[in-house]
Amino acid sequence: MLRARRLDLGAGSWELGARAGGAGDMNKVFPQVDGNGNAAAGTEALPAGEDCSPLCCSHRGAFLSAFLLLLLATLAALIALVAILGPPPRTPGAQACVTLMNRTGFLCHDRRSCVPASRVCDGVRTCAHGEDEEEALCRDVPQSLPSFLVERCGDPASWIYSDQKCDGINNCGDCSDELSPVSTCPLCSPGWWRCPSTVFRYCSCIPRSLCQDHVQHCSDWSDEYSCPGP
Repeated sequence: MLRARRLDLGAGSWELGARAGGAGDMNKVFPQVDGNGNAAAGTEALPAGEDCSPLCCSHRGAFLSAFLLLLLATLAALIALVAILGPPPRTPGAQACVTLMNRTGFLCHDRRSCVPASRVCDGVRTCAHGEDEEEALCRDVPQSLPSFLVERCGDPASWIYSDQKCDGINNCGDCSDELSPVSTCPLCSPGWWRCPSTVFRYCSCIPRSLCQDHVQHCSDWSDEYSCPGP
């Protein structure tokens, strides 16, 4: 069995040894290490992995520098673009508004235009950017509509737009959108005459424009004999 010999070379020390392997392992020089596994002063530790030549390291450094410069240039271009064009507009969620006729409406993204509820998802783009006809809003009416645009009739399977409630018209077909206890509508709006209507379109009021037109619209004929007209 071959034994290692220690050589003192100035400030450092080396060990000459041989392994029981092949002849290629004979007379190799191993650095002296301390108790922590560190090479002693004046000695050089053998590389743990494959050595990197100066040319290889130079190429790696150049590639990393070019990548960082490209990243910084891209970031600077994005910042400049945002500064010039401004941040992208925020798309608000559906919001209610009140129309000029004092009815519930849908507020467009310009924050100025108020579309009547019954004109939302009617196939016509009323808002400047068409948000009243967006697919997400209209894909499954009325389930996809916000609650402020929808009113339920006496029959839970039937519904109307919220601006059609209390408008004097029998939109539900059973007058539940105009008469209590389902609705809380006023008795008759200005410009209407209260009477039991004989016309399916109306419920308990008729427009005064129908009075004294020589056609019966009230079951008691009050539209012809009592109503003063428009």
